[in-house]
Amino acid sequence: MQRLLIVVTLLATGLALEGRVCIAADPLTVTSDFEGASVREVEIDDATRSISFIPGGDPVRGWPCWWYFRVNGIAPGETITLRLRGSTATVTKPGAPPQKPLASVWSMPAQATFSTDGKTWRHTEKGQRQDEWMIYKLKPESASVFVAWGPPYTPSTAAKFVREMSEKSPHAKATELCRSRGDRAVPMLHVQQGERTKEQRFGVWVQARQHAWESGSSWVAQGFAEWLLSDDADAAWLRQHAEIFIVPIMDVDNTASGNGGKDAQPQDHNRDWSPQPHWNEIIAAQRMVGGLIEEGRMDVFLDLHNPAPDDPTFFYVLSPELLKEPMIGLRDRFIQLAYSRISKIKPLIPMSNKPKVTGANYHPLWRQISANWVSLNGNPHTVSLTLETIWNYQNSTTEGYRAVGSNLAAAVREYLAERPVRQSRMALLD
Repeated sequence: MQRLLIVVTLLATGLALEGRVCIAADPLTVTSDFEGASVREVEIDDATRSISFIPGGDPVRGWPCWWYFRVNGIAPGETITLRLRGSTATVTKPGAPPQKPLASVWSMPAQATFSTDGKTWRHTEKGQRQDEWMIYKLKPESASVFVAWGPPYTPSTAAKFVREMSEKSPHAKATELCRSRGDRAVPMLHVQQGERTKEQRFGVWVQARQHAWESGSSWVAQGFAEWLLSDDADAAWLRQHAEIFIVPIMDVDNTASGNGGKDAQPQDHNRDWSPQPHWNEIIAAQRMVGGLIEEGRMDVFLDLHNPAPDDPTFFYVLSPELLKEPMIGLRDRFIQLAYSRISKIKPLIPMSNKPKVTGANYHPLWRQISANWVSLNGNPHTVSLTLETIWNYQNSTTEGYRAVGSNLAAAVREYLAERPVRQSRMALLD
């Protein structure tokens, strides 16, 4: 009798029982009226408890590969199905005619990301490709769930993070790089410890998310900052011997509005490092990095990205034929140190320690790519790199990205500690 009563109660409330879904289940709904959300062409089938959709975003404002929305009306314990198809929008490049739609693989991670609280992000099981569709199934154990291409990192997340770091550590200051064209704040974290003057400090610049869809790069930047402000003795050394600037999101407008950012018109952020930049973020970053160069202390410049779907390459650099020593040797040494640390994050797939070259054969505006601009205009000892952290793998999680960031920060410390001329000068001041 007790078991019968339980069954009747479950049926009455419309919950799933032994593989059966009752017709009284609440209808599924989709919402995307929040920061960073992006979805289009939503079709809901309550009979199969499935949602079909494509990524949202205006292709004029970048590649339409990012998707992020909320599903409501889920019965506790039921499995829902997400059916993703690539965007049908044609992708344009500034000054070029409309192109064909973006390849769907850019919007189809092997595992989607979900969260029941908007804070803790987890992977779904691996999706299954069926013709033009990618099928994800998840059992969220809640009535509502956020789902996304990857772990979201919005401008509000960035502002909250730099504020909390500033409150946590007396060596960190929450500030703004600038206001965007959309009048949004561009959060920045400024870190240094002790009484050394600017002339006595290395200059380190870390920026992420020049392409809005590459959310993993912001988590890498956060991991860098978390290690930098930790109790680790090496982190303290770096704070004491360097002045560090960290910008978790450069393209805040497209990140906030759920647009891709890559190849946005009238200019891609990472092709805008020109004599007359279009974007306020680039104008401000050029000014501050240029100031470090004028002071002779632009030591390490790191531009953080996510690469093509299955590209394990970590470093993108300017062709050595365009540079002079000691810049080439110093950059190679930094790559060696960074790779030795980051490649040990298991079970990350093997990453190539051979960098890809971003010279004249890479893009017509190769001189206006940020890391190249800094290399061409920097000090003789400047190390300037683009670092790409793989996004389509089992370790492409908030934890995995942050681990890359913390190891990257430790590599910066190890590299700068080897700098004999600057280190000997500082030793005299200790």
